[in-house]
Amino acid sequence: MSDQHSDLRELYQEVIFDHNRNPRNFHAMPDASHTADGHNPLCGDQLTVYAIVKDGLIERVSFVGHGCAISTASASLMTEAVKGKTVQEAEDLFRDMHAMLTEAQPEARDFGKLEVLSGVREFPARVKCATLAWHTLHNAITRARDTARTE
Repeated sequence: MSDQHSDLRELYQEVIFDHNRNPRNFHAMPDASHTADGHNPLCGDQLTVYAIVKDGLIERVSFVGHGCAISTASASLMTEAVKGKTVQEAEDLFRDMHAMLTEAQPEARDFGKLEVLSGVREFPARVKCATLAWHTLHNAITRARDTARTE
């Protein structure tokens, strides 16, 4: 394994562990204008995403729930990434994140801190854990009525 690959894996693990132990924006938001539930029945991950959207802008976003470290960390990172973005920017990021996590050669984009989630691609069974929060956000901001599922 190259030193660069080893460094990336170490960074990936550090960020995942940090966001799992200390998830950002982890609280219910009773005044949310948009909400959705997500569930991965295969591993038991469950979450609810809350957002306050005004004039097409995601002013605040949070989540509650329980799941594995990857699921929790992904939700935490997601809330930081989309706060202050337009709904369209969040939808574009959802599409690009899904591609980064599922495609061998995703389109080049600067994902910033979200780049650490690319390591999940090496573990296909965990991709659904990493994408659950993103599918749930998508359902919240598009006001889809169904529970987001990764199965």
